[in-house]
Amino acid sequence: MENKENTEKETEQSKVQDSKEQTTDTAKQENDQNTDNKEPEMNQKAEETKSEPEATQKVEIDWEQKYKELNDRHLRLNAEYDNYRKRTSKEKADMIKTAGEKIISDILPVVDNFERALENMKEGTDVNALKEGVELILKQLMGMMKNYGVEQIKTENADFDTDLHEAIAQFPAPTPEQKNKIIDCTTKGYTMHGKVIRHAKVVVGA
Repeated sequence: MENKENTEKETEQSKVQDSKEQTTDTAKQENDQNTDNKEPEMNQKAEETKSEPEATQKVEIDWEQKYKELNDRHLRLNAEYDNYRKRTSKEKADMIKTAGEKIISDILPVVDNFERALENMKEGTDVNALKEGVELILKQLMGMMKNYGVEQIKTENADFDTDLHEAIAQFPAPTPEQKNKIIDCTTKGYTMHGKVIRHAKVVVGA
């Protein structure tokens, strides 16, 4: 009976010992596995740390190249703008010159008619005919000016407007309705395409 009990105790102790050894082996295996897993991670971090200066250097090289490209583009744009400015300035000067030539060409026929009128005045005695001739020349000249956008500023029975008129004198208004209105115009004014090129000189009722 006692032998049986001793045998059972030895069996249990053996099982406990085996269990402890198995647990120890398992823990050792896990520890070894964790160590194996950590080594690649450490190696990877070391490689990443090592490659950081190379990456930084590459970024610096890229920025330097970018700066060169932007600087070249800036220089090209400046050169193009300078050429554009010179070209437009020349075109503007040519346009002004051509416009002046056009105006003179249109005035020449009017000058010719004035010269003919003067010749007729030397020999002619018909005042009415001379007057009609001068009126036709004036009409011709006004038509030419209208073609260039030039128009007379209205003064007859008009309200005084500082944007259009220049008051050279003030007279007492003959009637209350003529107060601050234009009574007389001594020099006609003109606009060109809506812009005043000469104010009309007027007398204003006070």
